[in-house]
Amino acid sequence: MAASDVKDKTGAERKAAKAERRNGNTVDGIPPLARLFPLGLQHVLAMYAGAVAVPLIVGGALGYSSADLAFLISADLFVAGIATIIQSVGFWRFGVRLPLMQGVTFAAVGPMIAIGQSEGIQAVFGATIACGLFMILIAPFFSQLLRFFPPIVTGTVILIIGLTLMRVAAGWIVDGAEEGAPPINVAFAFGTLLLIVLIERFAPPALKRVSVLLGLVLGTVLALLVPGMVDWSGVAEAEWFALITPFHFGLPTFQVASIVSMLIVGIVIMTETTGDMIAVGEIVEKPVGRRQLADGLRADGLGTVIGGIFNTFPYTAFAQNVGLVSLTGVKSRWVATAAGVILIVLGLIPKISALVEGVPRAVLGGAGIALFGMVAASGIRTLSKVRFNNSNVLIVAISVGVALLPTVAPTIYDQFPQWFTLIFDSGISAGAIAAILLNLLLNSEEMRRAHAGDPNIGAHDAVRGPAAAALVHPDAEGTGLIPAQVLGEELAAEQVGDGVPVDVSRVDPEHPGGGKS
Repeated sequence: MAASDVKDKTGAERKAAKAERRNGNTVDGIPPLARLFPLGLQHVLAMYAGAVAVPLIVGGALGYSSADLAFLISADLFVAGIATIIQSVGFWRFGVRLPLMQGVTFAAVGPMIAIGQSEGIQAVFGATIACGLFMILIAPFFSQLLRFFPPIVTGTVILIIGLTLMRVAAGWIVDGAEEGAPPINVAFAFGTLLLIVLIERFAPPALKRVSVLLGLVLGTVLALLVPGMVDWSGVAEAEWFALITPFHFGLPTFQVASIVSMLIVGIVIMTETTGDMIAVGEIVEKPVGRRQLADGLRADGLGTVIGGIFNTFPYTAFAQNVGLVSLTGVKSRWVATAAGVILIVLGLIPKISALVEGVPRAVLGGAGIALFGMVAASGIRTLSKVRFNNSNVLIVAISVGVALLPTVAPTIYDQFPQWFTLIFDSGISAGAIAAILLNLLLNSEEMRRAHAGDPNIGAHDAVRGPAAAALVHPDAEGTGLIPAQVLGEELAAEQVGDGVPVDVSRVDPEHPGGGKS
């Protein structure tokens, strides 16, 4: 390449960087208010369906009234906003200071239902607070533990989460009927599912990002035509403004078995968030080092502690919003902050939560099939990074089988002690334990050394690249980012030589030049 060409390219890059700074399109830049609000609202819409699903699932399983369900939704949105602001703005050693949205994790649904049905909702909040404190304490050391959570473990756990939640979607469609689901419920469930598919097929990209939410809205509008399908009586009774009070359902209780079950969830949350932070760091061109990773994980823990105090559940980064950052190209973390403020405001308006609570269960069931199926598909996508030898096939097979036992036979552990059922009655906890232990047993230290060049970070729905490999590489120091040549001379040459992207996760240590995409 001629020197003049290099100079022209460098000058163009500088001009582009200056234009980005002028437009506020940097991580620390603040877009004009006229753009800031709609961009923040876009993030809220992208996560809204997933955010309100967890309180609906847990509250419904515990038999809560419409008013209590609406309160759980309000508390969830309120704390999601606080957690998002902590993560994006940051203070002291809390917050990754990147455009990340926080929401309640699906990974905790199974354990929380098991704990709530056995010990009450107060034990759920106590275990949530303990889980958050645990996450804060181990955050500085978690990057050292990532070797125990390669994609074979995280992909399996995420797949299990999606599969076990499908029972919830079926329960919404049946809606308490003793002799099977009413045909009209099945019709509305699959009608909602069809609407979601049609939006994905024909709608513009901006609407595709909120296809599940739009499916819920359109399905509810159609349900208004059928008498008795929609019950919004609680909307009139709900107030326009109400504060979210801590310990609304009573003081938390701390049960050892409940806490152990939730600590497993905490590790899964931290693994998910690690992948999301690395992904968004690559997208906004601000790589995440070990110290920044620890700050982000502490924020996750703090959000979870606040969640337990304000009557809600563990929080994690929402992967669909990482995809939205990539899609829009807007890098500013203040867009996430604006979205956090919107979530707080929504949480303080009970009428909105009552409106969500009144959505027909059949419509929720149809959306749930898509939503929980997407979670399972994310697990499969993570597993696609795995070399499926006989040992890895066995790890996935046994873990999924163990996890599905209490789903297909809910009374299987009824004769066991309570501490045992609190952990193993949740397919998610049982499957996670099985995957971790089987990976340690069947994937020997020799095999791990042979594949040391692979990125050992599994994510819920995250972009993976050289930063992921660098962060956990044995030669990593300081920020965790290492010189490219350490990952292999051939790989480094491809990364900087011809400009063709390399999928690091598919590079064979014996033939490192084969990772071209």
